[in-house]
Amino acid sequence: MLMLPGGTSVKIHIAAGVTDMRKGMDGLAMLVEGVLKEDPFSGHLFAFRGRKANLIKIVFWDGNGLCLFSKRLDQGGFIWPQVDDRGGKVVLSSAQLSLLIEGIDWRVPERVWRPMAAG
Repeated sequence: MLMLPGGTSVKIHIAAGVTDMRKGMDGLAMLVEGVLKEDPFSGHLFAFRGRKANLIKIVFWDGNGLCLFSKRLDQGGFIWPQVDDRGGKVVLSSAQLSLLIEGIDWRVPERVWRPMAAG
């Protein structure tokens, strides 16, 4: 479970399109600056999705270091916003991010997949 940084001023930026998931926190921070035109050290969260749609990475500055959260779904994919222009972004609420991380369509909350049995 991702613990969101405190404060109501924290924004969650979702990078539209796909990102090379081989990038680590430094490479993603460079994308935040270069493509999203934002400050990666602002305390805001910046989320990126891979081509297969089953992996997301979120980078954020917690006040004394750069943090990287990643999650891969075993089934299904993360519902990602579509933006026409290259390098676009969408700002989500913390509730929408929580749904996104759980693999639930944040636009229409309904669980995408649940295992039927263990193993």
